[in-house]
Amino acid sequence: MRQSLFITGTDTGVGKTWVATRLLHAQGGAGLRAAGMKPVAAGAEMTSHGLRNDDALDLQAASSVRLPYEWVNPCCLPEATSPHLAARRAGQAINIGAIKQAFDRICAETDVIVVEGAGGWLAPIDEPARSGEAGPTMADIALALQLPVLLVVGIRLGCISHALLTADAIQRSGLRWVGWVANPIDPDFADRDDYVQALRQRLPVPLLSIPSSP
Repeated sequence: MRQSLFITGTDTGVGKTWVATRLLHAQGGAGLRAAGMKPVAAGAEMTSHGLRNDDALDLQAASSVRLPYEWVNPCCLPEATSPHLAARRAGQAINIGAIKQAFDRICAETDVIVVEGAGGWLAPIDEPARSGEAGPTMADIALALQLPVLLVVGIRLGCISHALLTADAIQRSGLRWVGWVANPIDPDFADRDDYVQALRQRLPVPLLSIPSSP
């Protein structure tokens, strides 16, 4: 797979979908068969076609290859909360094997896949086997797909600590971390430039973009 990525963030609401859709438009514009994937989505509305999540629909619309929604978003959960809670309350299990099968089907139809995680890197997707353990997280999905990682940092108060903690976890995973995006999600944040500079000094991968607007 050329240029395929797993997009994670320092938190929810930092602009992962915004970044992912722009990557898809760029790749499709370059003549590549590009598709987005949202393996797990928590927060969906019932439609005549079944449960649908807005982020997954945005990824599907930005793709240059038309794929079934069930491939794009194999695990769609109705409640907008942490994936492990949404799954438990829906009486479902987040099956990494089924996600990998959907990913492989998309691979067969495309040149590039942009996969967007739900929440942050360590967002839980199931209960831990024992008390005191993290249990399965979004990072386990990234590991199953074996994709390079792009980190989206929402530039706001508190993001430096969140970014450094996420950076440490990505590095410990062993996956290739290709870079990060500084997304200015708070237009009134006066220290934006200083925060971006602080992160450039501390993160071991290149800053790839500072979008002009979230």
